[in-house]
Amino acid sequence: MSIDRVAYFSRIVADQPGEPRARYGLAVALRQAGRWDEAVAEYRAYLGIATDEGAAYGHLAECLTALGDPHGAADAYLAGIDAAIRHGHNGLAADFQAAVEALD
Repeated sequence: MSIDRVAYFSRIVADQPGEPRARYGLAVALRQAGRWDEAVAEYRAYLGIATDEGAAYGHLAECLTALGDPHGAADAYLAGIDAAIRHGHNGLAADFQAAVEALD
């Protein structure tokens, strides 16, 4: 039996809109389903209520790239670099820097 992760997390977010883990779970499920616009909205909602170590910014950038928004993707990667460095994730910051350079 397969669980519909979008439906599952959507129910939790509807009941608890301020729960960061539910927002992140919904964003990931939407990204995996290729529902880019909705995923962008959920990643932004998550980032508005949670302190992220950088990864969510990278996922947000992937969604924005898929939507044809390289400038938005670059902004997300740059914010992700700042978050990653704050949390000591220098490898992730370097990966995001390479991703920004690849957008050019």
